[in-house]
Amino acid sequence: MRAIRVLAVALLGLAAAAPAWAALAVGSEAPDFSAPSALGGEDYAFSLADALKQGPVVVYFYPKAFTKGCTIEAHQFAQAMDQYKALGASVIGVSSDDIGTLHRFSLSECGSKFPVAADPDQKIINEYDAKMPLLNYATRISYVIAPDHKIIYAYSALDPSEHVANTLNAIKQWKQAQSAPTASP
Repeated sequence: MRAIRVLAVALLGLAAAAPAWAALAVGSEAPDFSAPSALGGEDYAFSLADALKQGPVVVYFYPKAFTKGCTIEAHQFAQAMDQYKALGASVIGVSSDDIGTLHRFSLSECGSKFPVAADPDQKIINEYDAKMPLLNYATRISYVIAPDHKIIYAYSALDPSEHVANTLNAIKQWKQAQSAPTASP
């Protein structure tokens, strides 16, 4: 039994130490998805296609609700939601947690500011190549998706501290590029 625990700890350490990378390339088409979600402790039907009609969407994957890093990240996204809204953007968090867990997480950690999607069968996680090596969790990856369904920014780091700042900056740069005058021939 002790050997199994040692092996599990070693595998977790290897997975955490493995370099993180965003699997889907900038410029590629973001896989469309709909998922049962929670917002403010209530059921919420999230559709990426519908959200993109309103503006860019940050889709961020996180390993497990109520863990230290995921709680920090959820708090940071919640605190920044007014900034995202001012840019015409929205946010959805995705994990393999069940919807009951996410009802609680959306209230306490997300402050009822943005939805979190349940992906217990990991269909979305797999489509976005966001599965943590060797473990049955999503890795920490944030994507910014433009209304044309193209990925305009991807950031992957186990440390949650830069995901919000980086995605906000990517949206600002994208908006500036959209409003820049085009040169006429």
